[in-house]
Amino acid sequence: MLYQRSSALFDEAYQYIPGGVNSPVRAFKSVGGVPIFMKSAKGAYMTDVDDNTYIDYVNSWGPAILGHTHPEVLEAIKKQAENGFSYGTPSELETEIAKLIVENVPNIDQIRMVSSGTEACMSAIRLARGFTGRDKIIKFEGCYHGHSDSFLIKAGSGAATFGNPNSPGVTAGTAKDTLLAKYNDTEQVADLFRHNPGEIAAVIVEPVAGNMGCVLPENNFLQNLRKLCDENGALLILDEVMTGFRLAFGGAQEVFNVKADLVTYGKVIGGGLPVGAFAGRNEIMDHLAPKGAVYQAGTLSGNPLAMRAGLTTLELIRKDENFYQNINKTTETLDFEIGKILNSKNIEHRINRKGSMMSVFFHINSVSNFDEAANANHSLFNNFFHYLLENGIYLPPSGYETWFISDAIKENEIDRTLEVIRKFEYS
Repeated sequence: MLYQRSSALFDEAYQYIPGGVNSPVRAFKSVGGVPIFMKSAKGAYMTDVDDNTYIDYVNSWGPAILGHTHPEVLEAIKKQAENGFSYGTPSELETEIAKLIVENVPNIDQIRMVSSGTEACMSAIRLARGFTGRDKIIKFEGCYHGHSDSFLIKAGSGAATFGNPNSPGVTAGTAKDTLLAKYNDTEQVADLFRHNPGEIAAVIVEPVAGNMGCVLPENNFLQNLRKLCDENGALLILDEVMTGFRLAFGGAQEVFNVKADLVTYGKVIGGGLPVGAFAGRNEIMDHLAPKGAVYQAGTLSGNPLAMRAGLTTLELIRKDENFYQNINKTTETLDFEIGKILNSKNIEHRINRKGSMMSVFFHINSVSNFDEAANANHSLFNNFFHYLLENGIYLPPSGYETWFISDAIKENEIDRTLEVIRKFEYS
């Protein structure tokens, strides 16, 4: 494929935008090469500025669960735009989507809209600290909760130690309040509670991790976290920015039968427009301003265009009683058939899948935490990525990212994807 226009645009962007991109993973730094500039997307496909077309397994990193530019969502946005882009006042739309979510998601009474998943997670942590009167939080290596300072922390020297900043600009003081544990390791979490009695406000976790590749909870990990939080007076925050309304309409709480104190959302609930949210029980959410003392605000929170796109998307999903069955079956088929092809080529691999999220890891048998994800053969993944890209298949440009399957991917797209993978060779 020719990428002449993409290359020229990247050179120009590099002069005016740091690194040439507005989000680092878009730069192809992990896989090498020049990022592809897209100009349009519809259904299961994206088209770049050189008129190359791709079957899309990124889907805007998850929001496009219906596929790109769904006609009913598009029409709803057009109609809403005629009535105004932004009000800076309350609107009925905000209550409509809040009511839909609260009535269909377990264990939440109220929800506050924001403009990104990062903002949602940042606000949930502040609320947890305000509610408990404690400062420290526990997060897990490899879990991404946005780019707020509290989350940009790498591991310390052991389970009982605090982490260190992994980005300049994050203070050592901030890092001291973020404790690190290994995903799927309940004992490390228990150790952190023992070494920090009465100091931990919350445990925040992706119920299915997506930023070390797709990594699933094992051995009742989530249920054990719930128990530890209850025993130690801490809140359990489920970061469902990826899993919310993707694994099921009730999200991971429904799928894994675990109760969260606070839940964060993003991606799907915006229907492709910038939206985040955090939700919880009345006794916690009542601490938010203007009712309570914990401050949180946003100029574009509850933006009418975003609310309309999100509401329409959620209503379309809810009305289709076979939606999750169908999209999960698509993902299952990709998992099994890709596995068969790689086995026939004697390429050692592990495919992790939950619902419509999946990842292919090379030269490793098990991936249950960040260390194991890091031990996969990422050079092989990079070759795999570029081969598929050259043949019209767009994967996440990193072996540390989950694939997001959309409802627009049907039999034709699956067949084409498998046809390309069958011709993949690695030496």
